[in-house]
Amino acid sequence: MLNVMVIGKGGREHALAWRLKQSPRAGTIFCAPGNAGTARDGITNVPIDHTETDKLQRFCLREKVGLVVIGPEDPLAAGLADFLRGKGLKVFGPSKEAARIESSKVFAKELMRHADVPTAEFRVFDHPQPARDYIETRDYPVVVKADGLAAGKGVVVCKTGTEATQAVKRIMTDAEFGQKAGRNVVVEKRLDGEEVSVLALVSGRTFLPLPACQDHKAVGDGDTGPNTGGMGAYCPAPVATPELMKEWEKTVFFPTIHWMKRNRYPFQGVLFGGFILTNQGTRVLEFNCRFGDPETQVLMMRLKTDLLDLLEAVADERLQEFEDKIVWDPRPAVCVVLCAGGYPGKYDNGKVITGVADADRLPDVKVFHAGTRVDDRNRTVTDGGRVLGVTALGDTLADAKARAYEAVKLIQFPGMHYRTDIADKALKVKPPAPPQEAPKLPARFRKPGGDKPAN
Repeated sequence: MLNVMVIGKGGREHALAWRLKQSPRAGTIFCAPGNAGTARDGITNVPIDHTETDKLQRFCLREKVGLVVIGPEDPLAAGLADFLRGKGLKVFGPSKEAARIESSKVFAKELMRHADVPTAEFRVFDHPQPARDYIETRDYPVVVKADGLAAGKGVVVCKTGTEATQAVKRIMTDAEFGQKAGRNVVVEKRLDGEEVSVLALVSGRTFLPLPACQDHKAVGDGDTGPNTGGMGAYCPAPVATPELMKEWEKTVFFPTIHWMKRNRYPFQGVLFGGFILTNQGTRVLEFNCRFGDPETQVLMMRLKTDLLDLLEAVADERLQEFEDKIVWDPRPAVCVVLCAGGYPGKYDNGKVITGVADADRLPDVKVFHAGTRVDDRNRTVTDGGRVLGVTALGDTLADAKARAYEAVKLIQFPGMHYRTDIADKALKVKPPAPPQEAPKLPARFRKPGGDKPAN
């Protein structure tokens, strides 16, 4: 039996801990600090913050923790994986050096340039004035990105030059996302197309892509309003055809992982590619160095293979043993995120949540907790912007969506809001492709009298 420590307190960590607990080899599953959902699922919450590194390693050694799984990006960027490995613990998650692929947008874009990974045209600036000058000379809309971590909110997609110069001011001058995050900015060409998330387990030379998901970043239906950490997801994403998945292995994952290995910061853990499908082909928008949230919820809902075996194989560099062996539930999954009133702006915590147990009783439904805690009266209350991830399986994507929203209707808390169109992108009937003109034949093959179609 193996004791496991999951670090974090969001929906992703609840989903990972819930799936790990189902392994026949699992001993005690700890979650530091965890949330109301992990507590109610028989996972042992440990009130230690990821910044209390000494306390954490002492706890893990005392409780004979055989594997530490680090959920969020902040502890990875701070070097928690290196620290715990240095104390002799087995860890799933990249080193601080490798985590720069997420913790620095500048590092990620320059890596893509060196490794020849397709991405949007970009420039890096360490001062607001040259950034403004550059924006004014562009004849296309741009995206302005804070270099450092900003909880998924440091990317401003701009329609006009004025919006873009305003974004530079917010990030660099006003330090809206913090002094460190806004020291440098990336200004890149804005791309249009459908976005798709592909996560791959990576260990040594081996990488295994997981089924593609589609996340919904904007807070409002129809992708309106400001960006959030993610309002819902579905898996698999039909736009990611088997041919495209093969292409991304060759053009994105392979060169990125090899470039990192060659440069002496090999990646170990899960590498998450955010892709956009443009008219010119796929471009990489960003990389993350950890499981996505809410992508993890739909992936864990569908995973049949023992997660503990998989994550341990990554940590031991034995991932090749699982090549073509990961088993998935053929049914699609949909996750709808329920948010606190005001999110992604200011919101209040401590609102009482009802109906979760009823929702959980529906067949093929699991409610993953994110911003929740148990109060002193044993009630589940809100404790974050994204509160719950209501996740369901269905025979078809439409069934999974219907079941997820049936479960959502049973849950209530003051100010609760959510999107009503999760998975619609894949369910919408695509407009028929414009008829392809028959290629004009060279003159000597044409019928006399022109090439009128024979009716």
